[in-house]
Amino acid sequence: MKKMRLLLFSIAIISLFAAGCSNGTAAGGKSIEVLKRIGDRTQYGDFKVITDGEQVKKAEEIVNDLDWENAKVDMARPADYHFSFPNPEAKVALFELWVSPNKDKVELVIDAESKYIQLDKNKSAELFEILTGEQLSDQK
Repeated sequence: MKKMRLLLFSIAIISLFAAGCSNGTAAGGKSIEVLKRIGDRTQYGDFKVITDGEQVKKAEEIVNDLDWENAKVDMARPADYHFSFPNPEAKVALFELWVSPNKDKVELVIDAESKYIQLDKNKSAELFEILTGEQLSDQK
């Protein structure tokens, strides 16, 4: 009987240790943190954290497969959203996202690296939906 209790206790401790060491994200520890601009100011507030592995992977593929331009840009207004892929093992790039006036495309800037790109309509819609959960065409 003592051996059975010891075995159950050991299993319980190992289970708690294993659960405590996991970070709970489906993307193997990867996520996307999205901040949204507050009003017309240059302040941003927490908007969404995306932990769905498929969505994180797709968003990473989109931004990694882009043909970025090396350019220092000065936009007319602050970015609508900021997002990043936090990674404690690597330098984290902060992406700034603007929705075009026609609400059909997005523009991205990595200010620290002086990179800029305007995505085509399909990639814009796909990335915007991943980041916000909303349709790009539905924006006000």
